[in-house]
Amino acid sequence: MAAPPGVRSAVPWALTAVLVATAIAYPLTDGGARTAVSWAVVLLGAALSVAHAAGSRGARTGLGVLGLVAGAAVVLESIGLATGFPYGSYDYGDDLGPTLLGVPFLVPLAWLMMAWPSWLLGSRLTRGVRAGRRRPARVAAAAAVFAAWDVVLDPQMVQAGYWTWTHPSPGLPGIDTVPLTNLAGWLLAGLLLMALLDRLVERTATGPRTGDGAPLAALGWMTLGGALAHAGWLDLPGSAAWGATLAVPVLAALAVQAARARR
Repeated sequence: MAAPPGVRSAVPWALTAVLVATAIAYPLTDGGARTAVSWAVVLLGAALSVAHAAGSRGARTGLGVLGLVAGAAVVLESIGLATGFPYGSYDYGDDLGPTLLGVPFLVPLAWLMMAWPSWLLGSRLTRGVRAGRRRPARVAAAAAVFAAWDVVLDPQMVQAGYWTWTHPSPGLPGIDTVPLTNLAGWLLAGLLLMALLDRLVERTATGPRTGDGAPLAALGWMTLGGALAHAGWLDLPGSAAWGATLAVPVLAALAVQAARARR
């Protein structure tokens, strides 16, 4: 028996509220407490993605998102660890707990947190694209959002000691701990993942049956709120500036869409 529409909508919003409150606590903690907050944020974000995908597009889509994204994360991250492709050479720290093929469990959960909202935003940004070109535009936009999110997140994780880069230079201006190869790798991985995710939704979705506001709100807070935390508490001004800069064209595009919808 399917959950009532009110429940399908309420659960993602409740998870978003707890996620935002937990994320606010991150820069206010340190040591073991900060690691616990990191785990809580990622678990809540992953749960939000799966719950929203299932509630809005059906249980098959929710389970498909869980299996596809987690599986892709383990495969691509294990390849990256073994070969340095496509992200560059890096090593995980000792604070992330159990691993699978060398990949800490936290990592596929983080991909789950990031991938579904990125696909939703990519879909929204490309609504006005001509039908024949909409799928490749949607995949490209979602991959760009996916990679942009990591521009803000990765310096924070390096600062926390969760992973380190063998050759962190050259990087984006203002970010000296994460190489440009990582951004290129995220764009490549994002294109592959979003293409697969797009096909999954096409074949399994029975909706949307509820709105996409909750995961998009979580994405917005994790990006802009993360940039604020980087600037004000974490001493990461470079990634703070990049987070704000990358958010501006997205917010402008959404504002234009909203204005057109009101006409």
